[in-house]
Amino acid sequence: MPTSLRSLRSFASQNAMMVSVDTKKKELVGCFKNDGQSWSKQPITVNDHDFRSQAQGMVIPYSIYDIQANRGSVVIGTSIDTPWFATDCLALWYAEEGQKLYPDTTELLILADGGGSNRTGSYVWKYGLQTKLYNRFGISVTVCHYPPGTSKWNPIEHRPFSEIRKNWAGRPLESYETVLNYILTTKTKTGLKVKAYLLETEYEKGMKISDAQKEKLIISPHKVQPKRNYTLHPEQSRLFVLGEVSCQRTNKINRNLLAAQKPEVIFA
Repeated sequence: MPTSLRSLRSFASQNAMMVSVDTKKKELVGCFKNDGQSWSKQPITVNDHDFRSQAQGMVIPYSIYDIQANRGSVVIGTSIDTPWFATDCLALWYAEEGQKLYPDTTELLILADGGGSNRTGSYVWKYGLQTKLYNRFGISVTVCHYPPGTSKWNPIEHRPFSEIRKNWAGRPLESYETVLNYILTTKTKTGLKVKAYLLETEYEKGMKISDAQKEKLIISPHKVQPKRNYTLHPEQSRLFVLGEVSCQRTNKINRNLLAAQKPEVIFA
């Protein structure tokens, strides 16, 4: 049985948080052709070329799917897709939704592809998870990366973004407000609902963390595929076992006393 499936069942039995994440296709903002068909009384005029110079900006949609609650969240970035952006999106999701839906849960399972902004070997991704989720909110994070060629099994590939594409099919994404409205109005008969956030932070390429910051990472690799499956946890905690996945559970803490730590970063 795949490690991600074992982890999913183990966390589900404990009613812990489980999310599937991925960055979807970037879109130009402006009067550009959008694939698909839609009904309209009047034809919609769009530009005959998709030149970046004619766009108002770029939509970088980082999608987060809450498997337990059947809820989607899409964070719209306007800069570039980096590991630091991905961890900002997860921290935003937890602050706005996760801690409200799961107030008594201190464990989070993340299912992610092995490449892109949440790639397997990125220390920036791991350091961001530890500083923005554990250090700030006091939750332990287990990550399961899908091996190459298996991303189609990641739940995020089928919902919610496939439903969002159906919603805006054939309609030009003329502004960021238009993009957010299409996402917010996406729903299905099975109960899927989607929230949208606009993140206008500027990010830099080539971001790295120092050796001293790497030493602060507290990672427990799993027995199966340890490079793709691991848990980030506090140094002092009591050990418990979720099925076949060893994790760490922290004592309840006063989250009001936890401040977000802005790490020192260096650029290549």
